[in-house]
Amino acid sequence: MSDTTADSILIGAFVGLLSGTHAAIWGMHKDAIHEGFDARRFARSLILGTLSGAAVQLILRLPLPAPGALVLLFGLAYAVERGIVELWKTFLRVEDQSKYTIPTQFSIRGVPVISRGARLAAGAAWVGGVAICLLAVATMKHGAPGVGATIRAALAGLVAGGIIAVGGAWRDAPVEGFDSRKFLRSPLVAMLFAVPLAWFTESHLCVAAAALGYERAAAETYKTFFLVSKTCGKFDGKPLLFPEMLRRRRYFVPAYVAIWIAVVAVGGLAIAAR
Repeated sequence: MSDTTADSILIGAFVGLLSGTHAAIWGMHKDAIHEGFDARRFARSLILGTLSGAAVQLILRLPLPAPGALVLLFGLAYAVERGIVELWKTFLRVEDQSKYTIPTQFSIRGVPVISRGARLAAGAAWVGGVAICLLAVATMKHGAPGVGATIRAALAGLVAGGIIAVGGAWRDAPVEGFDSRKFLRSPLVAMLFAVPLAWFTESHLCVAAAALGYERAAAETYKTFFLVSKTCGKFDGKPLLFPEMLRRRRYFVPAYVAIWIAVVAVGGLAIAAR
């Protein structure tokens, strides 16, 4: 931890803005051809990302602008922004679900739950369960560097990825069927990110949260830009209503690639500075 200054908060906000922009672009790239471009939804991630980055820095007082702290902060801000958005969409937002193949609202066996009280109760239970998992990670004891430290970091990533896998399976499996490879993907990817992230912090909780953020960034990049022939799951089988967005969405790709290049470059500097 370091002293919090106005400069460090501004840096935190900027890193958060980058993470929010990253999430907004892949979300728009998948959804706009079905729903059209929604400026408010796009701006939502930018604003939430900015606020998340500033809040994380204010609370954790990371030693910015050290490269390792920047790498860690990007993942943490990403996780906070994604967590808020998913909680909103799943348990709070009221929206017509008929336009989706897979409901985005909290569902049981693929059937959206109408009762607001029931959704709020389910949301509280989910938040409580996630909090228990992350608290368990936070209580893991520290030890000497080496194999043991790597295993502990991997376990932190496993928990983070497990949270994503369980939530995704609950939503998708009733419609698509349970896919063991898809289920295991998130824990494995999060573990791969958690191990190097542990080089930049002694907090297993930060490692788990940042690994969660990076897992989302990597998984959505793969699904959005490398599985171009596969329709987004929640719109699978639905008509393409805004074909003009096939062209317009390309204008955002350079910014998306630039953010990834910046993250990788700073990550390289952080590893070199160890």
